Amino acid sequence: MLGAHRTGRESRVASHESIFATRDPRPATRDPRARPRERGFSIVTAIFLIVVLAALGVFIVSVSGLQQSSSQLDVQGVRAYQAARAGIEWGAYQVLDPDNALGSALANCPASPTHLTGLGGSLSALTVTVTCMPFDATEGNRNIRVFQITATGCNSPGAGPPASCPGAPATGYVERQIHATLTKCKDPTAAAPRFACGG
Repeated sequence: MLGAHRTGRESRVASHESIFATRDPRPATRDPRARPRERGFSIVTAIFLIVVLAALGVFIVSVSGLQQSSSQLDVQGVRAYQAARAGIEWGAYQVLDPDNALGSALANCPASPTHLTGLGGSLSALTVTVTCMPFDATEGNRNIRVFQITATGCNSPGAGPPASCPGAPATGYVERQIHATLTKCKDPTAAAPRFACGG
């Protein structure tokens, strides 16, 4: 019986040893066939992210470029407006006779169209074309002349000479136009030098 007990114990010890002997001390590894799939998936994800980030970068650069172009056109538009306004003021000075140099006579429109170049400062690159049309009326002793003045300022005048606005539309072309109606009244029977029309 003692021998049988030893044999049973020995057989249990032997069975435990066989269990330990079959264990691999290295960590369990995954199926090698699964690796290529995981690697392929991570490569696809990386390529997708790179494409998305590149598209986002291109979009940001294009929006930034459009904003810069738009702001430059806005600045040119403001300059063209100021140039047209200068043209209206020049025309008004010509027809309203602020110095009363004409006596009782009414001023005539300047040559129409008149092309103004050589504006100063930031308007130096712009051209202004001023047109004028007079309309006469008489009320009793009063002589009335109505002037319709149009001033067009642009940054790319048409081919000349003389260069004039409006020019041929092209990339970056900016044009602004202002209309003004002015009236001058003189009464030849009124006191000199203004010959102003009374109320």
